[in-house]
Amino acid sequence: MHETTSAKGEQGFSLLELMVVVVILSVLALVIVPRVIDRPDQARAARAQSDLAAISSAVQLYKLDNFRYPTTEQGLQALVSPPNAEPLAPNWASGGYMDRLPKDPWGQIYQYLSPGVHGDFDVFTYGADGVPGGAGADADIGSWSTQ
Repeated sequence: MHETTSAKGEQGFSLLELMVVVVILSVLALVIVPRVIDRPDQARAARAQSDLAAISSAVQLYKLDNFRYPTTEQGLQALVSPPNAEPLAPNWASGGYMDRLPKDPWGQIYQYLSPGVHGDFDVFTYGADGVPGGAGADADIGSWSTQ
């Protein structure tokens, strides 16, 4: 009828067991958190590389159809809508070469030069700081680094 005291004493966790779990979780957090905190910058750089590869492919398709790259003045907008400035694109694809121009992971527009410094054309972003040069998250990322 009455429960024994030994059965009641075995229910739940002791304070010592809970403290051991808290210490283990704290040690794991100290090891894992610094590695996870750096990941957003790596993810943004990877997304920028992916965007640059897609834009570079679209620029190459533009050249296949029109026998030249868009000029720096026409910019990447020539991939979305037919250029209004000379040289016009007589064989511009009816659906365009991209649905829309992506912004870089930091919210800025991708830069375009034709002819480029590193090749026939350059597509690039200035990184997190939005200015040329820099290191780490502020480093410039360009189409020349995807090849």
